[in-house]
Amino acid sequence: MSWVHDLLAGAGVGLVGGLTSGFMGTSPGGGLVIFTVLLLGAEQHVAQGTSLITQVPPTGLAGVRRYWQGGNRSPLPWIAWIGIGFLIGGAGGGYAAAAVPDAVLQWTYVVYLTALIALLLLRRDRKEESNEAGDRDDRPWPPLLLIGMLAGFSSGFMGIGGGLAITVGLAAGLRVPQHQAQLVSLIFSVIPTNIPAAWIYWSKGLTVGWPAIVGIVAGLWIGTDLGARMANGVSKSVLRRAMIALVSLMALYMSHKALT
Repeated sequence: MSWVHDLLAGAGVGLVGGLTSGFMGTSPGGGLVIFTVLLLGAEQHVAQGTSLITQVPPTGLAGVRRYWQGGNRSPLPWIAWIGIGFLIGGAGGGYAAAAVPDAVLQWTYVVYLTALIALLLLRRDRKEESNEAGDRDDRPWPPLLLIGMLAGFSSGFMGIGGGLAITVGLAAGLRVPQHQAQLVSLIFSVIPTNIPAAWIYWSKGLTVGWPAIVGIVAGLWIGTDLGARMANGVSKSVLRRAMIALVSLMALYMSHKALT
């Protein structure tokens, strides 16, 4: 039956998205968008709406717990400022996405991922290591607010959750240790800051059916926990290389989709 196929395909999408989310400490949106297109045959707007809606439940909770058990912490002021920016940017991104065609969204996605790759490649480990010896909690609020707004806009406009922007913004921009940056990013997969953007897509009917949504959410719960377990067993350099590899593959795939 078709609903069984959608349920299983959704579970596969959620499992892969959860594994990458937990391992690299990003929201699962990037993988969800791509694999919703690949496995469920959804168009770009529908894939983005599905990604945002399935991230409303706190599927990243298990991953947050694993990072917390690994000794990583997230200062509350960081969460507050990034969260405020996220809400502002998310609503703006959702309305902007509804007004443009699929091709624009796909190429924007490629440009966004390429910029993140560049930031990761330009980042210097020696500066990060020296920063780790200092006060991890002492960060000015304007950059945190800006990171939140960028993450929120990318979430609403591209349906990817915004976790990549938070992780890269903290790690590459503010020199926050990699594992700590990933914990902060995962916390935003628990806090439903993407509700405004998700509602915009939902109200326009841009989502897959309920069987697939249920499968994706279930897969996310399992995959995020497994991915976070794996992340706590590897070094920050391995995590960074893995993130560069995944983001590069995502950019290549979306370039292919935009050209076809």
